[in-house]
Amino acid sequence: MCCRGNPKCREPNLACVDTGDISLGYIYLYTGDGAGKTTNALGLALRSIGHGNKVVIVQFLKGRKDVGEVKIGERLGPEYEIRQFGTEEFVDPKHLRPIDYEEAKKGLEYTRSVLMKKPDLLVLDEINLVLAGGLLGIEDVLDLLKNLPSETDVVLTGRLAPRELIDRADFVNVIVDVKHPPKMVTRKGIQY
Repeated sequence: MCCRGNPKCREPNLACVDTGDISLGYIYLYTGDGAGKTTNALGLALRSIGHGNKVVIVQFLKGRKDVGEVKIGERLGPEYEIRQFGTEEFVDPKHLRPIDYEEAKKGLEYTRSVLMKKPDLLVLDEINLVLAGGLLGIEDVLDLLKNLPSETDVVLTGRLAPRELIDRADFVNVIVDVKHPPKMVTRKGIQY
């Protein structure tokens, strides 16, 4: 497929890109009102580490250290890196605080710096919600995605994915809440 006029082409100066080249990174987006978006991303991370790949997870709006994905960090070693940019308190999108904006900006800057290491898989957990809440601008994230190392796959998660990210992603999955117990369930090892 030729790059000219292709909005998904990461190298607009190249004449053509073979879309069957599996060495090129892809963008995966998980959104929707159902549970399991982060869990899907963590499953891809585990699979990637199993093949010896370097994985970096950047969690926005999260700061709890007692969650499984943070606790496993030491055991998965140098192939797994996770950083959180948020507070331990729940972030209410209707009542954002100055610290929520500060943490989102720090997370974006950290992501830019980590891309220089060219990870095999980069997970931007809750980035969709960050954009929906206006904590970061869509252009900042689209610019980040334009400048990805070609070998880096990216996973974007969170409710309320903006149309621009849906259009930019190569794979989009909507997680639908079909059924859940009337009382909120939070089990260690399952929900956190």
